[in-house]
Amino acid sequence: MTVLASPLESIESAVIWLLVGFSVVTWGLALVKGVQFVRLKNQDKRFHKQFWAASSLDSAAELSHAQPGAAARVAQAGYAAIAVGEPGQQASDLSQAINHQDRLERALRQQIVRERRSLETGLAVVASIGSTSPFIGLFGTVWGIMEALKGISAAGSASLETVAGPIGAALVATGVGIAVAVPAVLVYNYFLRRLKLTAADLDDFAHDFYSLAQKSAFRVLVHPAAYKAVAGQNTQKVKEAS
Repeated sequence: MTVLASPLESIESAVIWLLVGFSVVTWGLALVKGVQFVRLKNQDKRFHKQFWAASSLDSAAELSHAQPGAAARVAQAGYAAIAVGEPGQQASDLSQAINHQDRLERALRQQIVRERRSLETGLAVVASIGSTSPFIGLFGTVWGIMEALKGISAAGSASLETVAGPIGAALVATGVGIAVAVPAVLVYNYFLRRLKLTAADLDDFAHDFYSLAQKSAFRVLVHPAAYKAVAGQNTQKVKEAS
């Protein structure tokens, strides 16, 4: 009987190791995204508690620049859109000449989009692993069966002992592919759900911030230190756009 090639020397083995690598990537990204979402949830919870405890939108301006988190960054974008340094300050450039209401709405929307992009990082990789792993495993199985049939043909025997071993070994690749795909799909769906919930919370906060700004006629007199921060943020946006 012809001895079949060692699995470590076959394409089937390479496929299995590739799937193992996919599994490592999946669980690594799951851990990273889990830490990211938990930390973000705690940061936003702490910021909301302090923000809504402030006496006014003006007094909460400095707080938003001292706190991390997605909600704090949305608030920073809002303050950057409507903040003025001194009472009666005139527009110093064209960006300040835009209607405060329109500028605030656009700034809040753009910041929420940035936060979504940050939270989506890595999810496309997990989704790709979940959708392609079964097919990669199937490819390994098909290739293994082809090699097994060649070996059986060369051996000139079709007994159960001759057929079952190579065919069974070839099916391992499909099993590994499914085992890798299922957790990847579950991880992707879980964090996609978390992403949607976080984005919904940011939308709610943006609406509340907009309502508060409306009461202030879309102009907020912020603390000098916070005003320097939002001025620097506006300068950075201009540089990025240029």
